Amino acid sequence: GTMEESTEPEPAPDSPRPVSDEEVYKRWFGLADQDQDGRVTGKDAVEFFGLSGLPKEALSRAWQLADLNRQGYLGKDQFVRALRVIALVQSGTEVSKLSMDALDAAVAEGSLPVAELEGLAHDSSNLNNPFAAKAMSESLREVAERTGNNYPTKATPGRRNPGSNPRGQRMTAAQATGIVDALKEIYKAKVRPVEEALKFGSFYSPLLTDGDFEGKPNVLLLGQYSTGKTTFIKHLLGTEYPGCNIGPEPTTDRFVVVMHGKEPRVTPGQTLAVQTDKPFTGLGNFGSAFLSKFQASSCDAKLLEEVTIIDTPGVLSGEKQRIDRGYSFVHVCEWFAARSDVILLLFDPHKLDISDEFKSVIASLRGHDDKVRVVLNKADQVSAQQLMRVYGALMWSLGKVFNTPEVCKVYVGSFNDQPPNTENNQLGAELFEKEQSDLKRDLLDIPQRSCDRKVNEFVKRVRACVTHAKIMTHLRGKMPLMAGHESKQKKLLGRLDKEFEECVHTHQIPKGDLPNERRFAEICKGIPIWKMTKVDKKQMKALEEVLSVDIPEVMRRFDNPF
Repeated sequence: GTMEESTEPEPAPDSPRPVSDEEVYKRWFGLADQDQDGRVTGKDAVEFFGLSGLPKEALSRAWQLADLNRQGYLGKDQFVRALRVIALVQSGTEVSKLSMDALDAAVAEGSLPVAELEGLAHDSSNLNNPFAAKAMSESLREVAERTGNNYPTKATPGRRNPGSNPRGQRMTAAQATGIVDALKEIYKAKVRPVEEALKFGSFYSPLLTDGDFEGKPNVLLLGQYSTGKTTFIKHLLGTEYPGCNIGPEPTTDRFVVVMHGKEPRVTPGQTLAVQTDKPFTGLGNFGSAFLSKFQASSCDAKLLEEVTIIDTPGVLSGEKQRIDRGYSFVHVCEWFAARSDVILLLFDPHKLDISDEFKSVIASLRGHDDKVRVVLNKADQVSAQQLMRVYGALMWSLGKVFNTPEVCKVYVGSFNDQPPNTENNQLGAELFEKEQSDLKRDLLDIPQRSCDRKVNEFVKRVRACVTHAKIMTHLRGKMPLMAGHESKQKKLLGRLDKEFEECVHTHQIPKGDLPNERRFAEICKGIPIWKMTKVDKKQMKALEEVLSVDIPEVMRRFDNPF
């Protein structure tokens, strides 16, 4: 027995503990991020990952799996993920078999070695060496010359020439390091001035702030009262959020934005509407009656790190309750719908009638059809035969409201904390579990689509702005030079259909882009068109170039760099 005991070597008292791959990669992050802005851009990645000696297709896949949300750059965590994919390939995994599941499995097993990059040590000897970064960038250059990948090492953006940017603090879209930043700069430079001049905010939706671009993806819940919206949120989060109350009567009487925060707290609407870092400043336009019925609840749930959920008051069925709201419920829903990535309509098998108010809410979602999902909640309360009939009736009544031939995606289930009640429905358990996991997967995919959605909404907005500018230029051109402006404007608004028809032919506006005539005339009543600032040809050209040149260029620049 003594022999076996002595074979185990005594650990040296001061031997360094093994370094985890994550620690190594986070140290390397500072070397790869050459301008020290906390983001590794495509160009940085091409240089740095090139040291692995792997073929382009492997590096392309590493970038794809790391930049899942398609932001166009890698933060620290995404950088670690990319290097882990590289390590996976170096340890013999085929590129075609690379996936998030394979990576997670390898990390969970602890079988991943640290990636081998030419000229980089795994130990921490150069941790505090100020010359390491300089030496690193020189060795990058050498490797680049040797392998024929001649990438110029990048200078820090925004410091090219102190005289070139007189104001100094604004970067241009060309210096942006991610898609969202680039859109923000394009908006400020080319789109916003036109929107301000033509009062576009009154016609379409309020002018955008930085918060609108940077906000997390949103999930909007709509449904008649007591269809289980708040319980559904509780089920998704696995916990109650502050200020939620649940009951059979209409309990949620306010719009609640459920967002991520380290400790539970409630922020009132008036405060939210003035915080420019949050995407809710545009709601100030709905007035105090609305803001008093609006709040944000923050709680620490995993899902909320990725998305924000918006709970709405139950849509009421009588005429009376509707008049007493003090703000336009439909317009508020429309505002949130434009900024949401997924809109869930909740129904309950016992309340399938679609009230007038709900009908107008659903009608206001037109143009967002691709985001709408229908959830038939509390489906375990009816038998299988009744469920079949309820499902048919639901599709029938929805078909009348959504005047489209396409079918919405419908999830059937019982979304609460109890296991599904299968007494009166034998199909129950299996069906409901599958539906629940499908819906969860759908929601977890949202962040990956969020950047694309922001670009999409931005393009929609710019198109609407171009159309608006053309219509306003047309109407302004019809105004008399000296007197009689009011009567002429009244006349023009009286025959808007003819004017719009003329616009379609003279300004080549697609018919589908024209705004709603009645609403347009309504808003125009209070705005003297002849006093509006004129948009010159140069501004108009710049605005049209946003669609034809700038956005395609941004998408190309922040696509996979490999």
